Amino acid sequence: MKKNIVFLTGTRADFGKLKSLIDVCEAHDQFSVSLFVTGMHMQAQYGYTVDEILKYGYSDIYKFINRTNETTMDQTLAKTISGFSDYIRENKPDLVVVHGDRVEALAGATSAALNNILVAHIEGGEVSGTIDELIRHAVSKMCHVHFVSNERAKKRLMQMGELNESTFTIGSPDVDIMFSDKLPSIAMARERYEIPFDDFAILMFHPVTTENDRMAEYARLVVDAVLESGLNYVVIYPNNDLGSSDILREYKRLRGLDRIKIFPSVRFEYFLTFLKNAQFIMGNSSAAIMEAPYYGLPAINIGNRQNNRSENTDLIHCGYDKAVLLEGIKQALNLNLTPIELFGEGKSCEKFMDVLLTKKFWGISKQKLFNDIH
Repeated sequence: MKKNIVFLTGTRADFGKLKSLIDVCEAHDQFSVSLFVTGMHMQAQYGYTVDEILKYGYSDIYKFINRTNETTMDQTLAKTISGFSDYIRENKPDLVVVHGDRVEALAGATSAALNNILVAHIEGGEVSGTIDELIRHAVSKMCHVHFVSNERAKKRLMQMGELNESTFTIGSPDVDIMFSDKLPSIAMARERYEIPFDDFAILMFHPVTTENDRMAEYARLVVDAVLESGLNYVVIYPNNDLGSSDILREYKRLRGLDRIKIFPSVRFEYFLTFLKNAQFIMGNSSAAIMEAPYYGLPAINIGNRQNNRSENTDLIHCGYDKAVLLEGIKQALNLNLTPIELFGEGKSCEKFMDVLLTKKFWGISKQKLFNDIH
């Protein structure tokens, strides 16, 4: 009898991380795969990216609207727990897979764990400088199994009392896609998104929920630096956390400029092509920390959102100061970096499948135990 696996996705970012894992399970005759699609995917303001997921042709997709622009994180958590609980009671999965540090992942892990369903967490044990840190570790504690990106992340989970025998190092799954020969060419990406320039940088700037009272000021300084730099930019909308409206309000200053293209969302494979061919990436997205180094791409990390996320000494760290940001841009344009692999070397989907195909995996206890470090 096939094992029923449910993948929960709430953002374009976590879908990019989960996609190779979904694909390998979908292709295997021992598994039946379902997707629970919610969060930003269901918001028109952010590109209604559920449409992009539908284009991949997955056989079983359930759509759930869990928020409006005014919904707070606690309300989103409550609504998602309610909706996902109804879904899993009806569909009775053998395994629920969640990713990262979003409130949707916490809702999925909580619902499944309290319904005595095996839960796996992708990329637990990472650190950052926002409320996401709190959520990610809470998700890990609600999960029975962990698939981590590197040994540093595994060590952190061990410090949190998780068990070595239920923690597996597979690398970051999006690396599988980053070096796929199926990525679109830069010419195809430019044509699809109507990019009129050859050279460009990428801006991805997200709200920091714990610094919400200053997000309008921070966004203004970032946009000031973008305008003064005189460069071409591909700008991608922030996530929908508290403070995103302040960023989007500042982005109105960039509209109508020939050298700047702004998008609510970019399909993941096309985003990787842009990343691979950019001059640098700037902002506070994990893409600057995790993906950019694989392409040897200079990255300007602004503020505290990605604090302690990586050991990469080539990162250019900048505070919220226009002069400092402009100096960082100048530095990035003059860097010639060697690609480095800090979050695995690919084949995450194969490692994931190897674990799922063992009898031991399906026998992992749903009774959580705490591993004391002596």
